[in-house]
Amino acid sequence: MKYPLRVSHRLLVTIFVAQSLFSAAQISIITLHSIAAGILGGSDAAAGLPTTMVTFSHSIMAYFMGVIMGRYGRRNGLCTAYGIGLAGGMIGVYAVLNGNLPLLLVSSATLGMARSGSQMSRFVVGEMFPVDKRAQMIGRVVFAGTIGAIFGPALVEPSSQLARLLSLEIVTGPALAQTQLLQATLPAASAAGELTTGPWVVASFMYAVSFLITFFFLRPEPALVAEQYSEPVIDPARPERGHKLSELLRLPTVQLAILAMVISQSVMVTLMTITPWHMHLEDHSNAQVSLVIGAHVLGMFGLSPLTGYLIDRYGRVTMMVVAALTLIASTIIAPLSSQMPYLIAGLFLLGLGWNFGYVAGSSMLADALTGAERTRVAGFNDMLVAFCAGLGTLSSGFLFSVGGFLFVSAGGGLLALLLLALIRTLMTRQIALQGA
Repeated sequence: MKYPLRVSHRLLVTIFVAQSLFSAAQISIITLHSIAAGILGGSDAAAGLPTTMVTFSHSIMAYFMGVIMGRYGRRNGLCTAYGIGLAGGMIGVYAVLNGNLPLLLVSSATLGMARSGSQMSRFVVGEMFPVDKRAQMIGRVVFAGTIGAIFGPALVEPSSQLARLLSLEIVTGPALAQTQLLQATLPAASAAGELTTGPWVVASFMYAVSFLITFFFLRPEPALVAEQYSEPVIDPARPERGHKLSELLRLPTVQLAILAMVISQSVMVTLMTITPWHMHLEDHSNAQVSLVIGAHVLGMFGLSPLTGYLIDRYGRVTMMVVAALTLIASTIIAPLSSQMPYLIAGLFLLGLGWNFGYVAGSSMLADALTGAERTRVAGFNDMLVAFCAGLGTLSSGFLFSVGGFLFVSAGGGLLALLLLALIRTLMTRQIALQGA
């Protein structure tokens, strides 16, 4: 059956709304994730653990989410992701309420599993449209993260007030500082007031709404609509259908697409993870942390429609180069000073560089593959991206304890430089294959 283009647009709107709610829920939790873990764990290293759990669980689950969507449909896959997110939010409420760091990490892992499914939505959207519109449509669904950028951090304070009304908060001094370690290592925690469950409470509700919207309104099944746009861009170096995953991964365009996303994500999460803790130690308030993280996530998602247009207009490779240069600029500006203007500018550019690299890589990967190939490699890609990002977040706390925020930023800058070298090498190889 051939579906008119308006069906694709209607499904895009449904996915956009669900993703907007999911993004806001995730960002509201991320804003206080590292601070909560740092307070509960009593160390710099503990501050990076929740994001590490999110990224590693994302990595483990991503390939299986690709299999689920390929076998049982895109709608069922997305509903599974939002349902898992709901469970994770509820576990987080209990963990923070009881000051239980291990259970907080379990919640973080569950939220990472949910994210692995939600991020597949960009491929779900991309395959429902013609190739010459693909990057723009992927950019639009990525733009859903703008809702998270605006409302996620902004939810922290009102959700904290809601938690206070529901008696779902704990006072860091009397309730948590029962050990001499916390009092000795984190005296600021006692003065901070409450460690609130608010973001986890509100996020649980928003995950539930995303589930219901997807279940009832994402019809017809997006995979059926995508069948009429299943032909990829003609690539002389592309093997025929039926080849193994290892053979598909030998394509220079597939390699470059994956590496662009891997490096962009790794640089972004490594710096983003430790920034709230860095600001906390510099005596910035939760409101200031929210502002910086909001600027960062706005950079990640706010210009996505324009990014998609630029990628379709000037090409995937050109925008990957722009991504690398933007990431390098962010790693130079962010550590210059702990003052708000530098942190806001640096973290905004960090998000924008990620956006360029991630949308360009996603578009290139969608162009190079089709049908079952796309689902299989997309799942592997997200698994690899999350795994490498997990390594970055795992090392962020250690790097910070060794050399501070400057040391963490320098590591991110070196990775961005590596991306420039890989673009040159792999595109030279692709040109050679096309000329053979």
